[in-house]
Amino acid sequence: MSLYKKIKAVQDGKDIEGYLDCLHEDFVFVRHQLGTEVSKSDWMPTLTAMMESDTLSFSNQRCLYENDEIMVEHSLMTFPDGTSEAVMVVNLLKDGKIIRTETGATPIK
Repeated sequence: MSLYKKIKAVQDGKDIEGYLDCLHEDFVFVRHQLGTEVSKSDWMPTLTAMMESDTLSFSNQRCLYENDEIMVEHSLMTFPDGTSEAVMVVNLLKDGKIIRTETGATPIK
């Protein structure tokens, strides 16, 4: 199973532990709003809130490209405050897991 298919399955199932298992021990998330980097342990509360939310939704989610080094995703996200964004996610991979994630987003009106 590709890593994208595994990520999609755990997202759809809101399986927080399954998602964390897809992240490398040295995982870093780069916040596109500020350019700051967040470690795996610091990312866990945000990830948990996202997975537990009934008002955060993904649509038109797809993998644009995936190999052993990179996985590029695109989706439309609707947030609890009612705003929507088109989100590009670039994941760098190491040892079959995501080691670095950077996003870019465009507000949808």
